[in-house]
Amino acid sequence: MKKFILTIATLLFFGCTGNGVIVTFDDDKSNAIRQHFQNYLNNDMDGLKSLWSEDLQVFLNSVEPISLDELVGLLEAQHDTFSITMSWGNNEDIGYWVETASYPGDDSYDPATVTQTWFNWIATSNLTGETITLPAHISFFWGDDGKIAAEYHTYDTAEMEAAIAEAQAASQQ
Repeated sequence: MKKFILTIATLLFFGCTGNGVIVTFDDDKSNAIRQHFQNYLNNDMDGLKSLWSEDLQVFLNSVEPISLDELVGLLEAQHDTFSITMSWGNNEDIGYWVETASYPGDDSYDPATVTQTWFNWIATSNLTGETITLPAHISFFWGDDGKIAAEYHTYDTAEMEAAIAEAQAASQQ
């Protein structure tokens, strides 16, 4: 299996050379997202907001963006409902995979820089003690101001939304 993974990684590496795409793992943007995730895990909304552009667009499994206020409300509801951790695959020592890719531009579009992340969102309900594990992928597109201009979240939120609704209903009784 290790030889297979090494072969695929080698093919990807050599197949992507010379096309102008640059992928990095320990750059300023990747490290900023790592800190952004720590702010999220620590429920530090001010820390999160410091990396978001004023014109941030967030797409949660949709082509229609939600507002920044809606996003903050959702994140606060997550922290009110769950104890949250993140892990990359089965490795609990690595909370998330982060890489940044810069794509070359031409006369028809500007170069794009996107930081890609993959992780398992692991949340234990404060109400029931049940744990939800959601595989997630978030892409962060960077603006000219060095802040996040757009986020694309790709994961199934049905279990999360049901648990939040259950917790909110229980708190109103």
